[in-house]
Amino acid sequence: MTFDASKYTKIKGFTVPKSFRPAPLTAEAKEWFYGRTILPAAIGYMRFQGLDITVEGAENMPVDGGAMVAVNHTGYFDFVYAGIPAFLNGRRLVRFMAKKEIFDNKIAGPLMRKMKHIEVDRFAGRGAYEEAVRRLRAGALVGIFPEATISRSFEIKELKTGTARLADDAGVPMVPVIMFGSQRVWTKGHKKQLGRVNVPVWIRVGEPIATTGDAAADTKTLQDAMAEQLHQLRLDYIDRYGDAPGAYWMPASLGGSAPTLEEANVMDEKLRLERIAKRDAKRDAKLIAEGKEPLGDTKLNDAAARGGDGDGGFGDGGGNGHVNGSHGFDGNSADTAGDSAAGDSTACSPER
Repeated sequence: MTFDASKYTKIKGFTVPKSFRPAPLTAEAKEWFYGRTILPAAIGYMRFQGLDITVEGAENMPVDGGAMVAVNHTGYFDFVYAGIPAFLNGRRLVRFMAKKEIFDNKIAGPLMRKMKHIEVDRFAGRGAYEEAVRRLRAGALVGIFPEATISRSFEIKELKTGTARLADDAGVPMVPVIMFGSQRVWTKGHKKQLGRVNVPVWIRVGEPIATTGDAAADTKTLQDAMAEQLHQLRLDYIDRYGDAPGAYWMPASLGGSAPTLEEANVMDEKLRLERIAKRDAKRDAKLIAEGKEPLGDTKLNDAAARGGDGDGGFGDGGGNGHVNGSHGFDGNSADTAGDSAAGDSTACSPER
């Protein structure tokens, strides 16, 4: 698709199609802390950075009623950018699912609670699951990264089934949100760019997807939709802004130097095992100091060894004794806003 600038305009500083008609302001627009303080501040920071943000399909974000907002994950600021379409369409607010460690942080925790994000204890996930369903049924937009962790390859990783399970249990649709360009600001394994960067970020919202009660089939439908949207968006991005062969932020499939999906999976698995080993060593050192018997290597029995690296999302129904396996929650948290909100604090290091 050749980008035709004459068919676009600016709303709140964001480039949108002229055909887009924002919905009237919703009740959420009056929420003073998140809607009238945090979001305007975030938008101001985006302008300071010189980000050129284009948003398409914002009309697909429900104006009322709940929805699972499923976002592809390539950078640490994705949770900020992913809320823009809802903000443009009636000033709605997306409540992200974030791991407990973020809420435990003295700075990030109070902010997350004031914004009404959802706390997820990776080893006792049933409460978070039920809270998310309750919020969805009450009409909230709940955000999640169904890939569980940042995709180093900038391709769509295998999705967890939790997004479909939550949507089906709550009786709400899944709304796929795809973005490209956020990895140029700050992504895993690369230097963060917090000053003036002047890079384009393109966000595209797909049509809502109804669930069928078959979590595996619904997850595949979501995966296919997100993969197709990302493929087309990347081609449009290159057509509009030019190619960047060899760039770290360009996927290998398009000539970039990012690892392939297979290579990225190997890297993630290695990191996951290193984390488990480090945690086990710390735990055993404490047990020995207390005169107790060390437990040794527990990675085969550990909840964090399933469905992700401990920062992951919803699993596939295995259960682990801590949670309800039928819900597909594996005890790990949804990798969400909190990872980025905490930055490189002690609560959650971004170089995961």
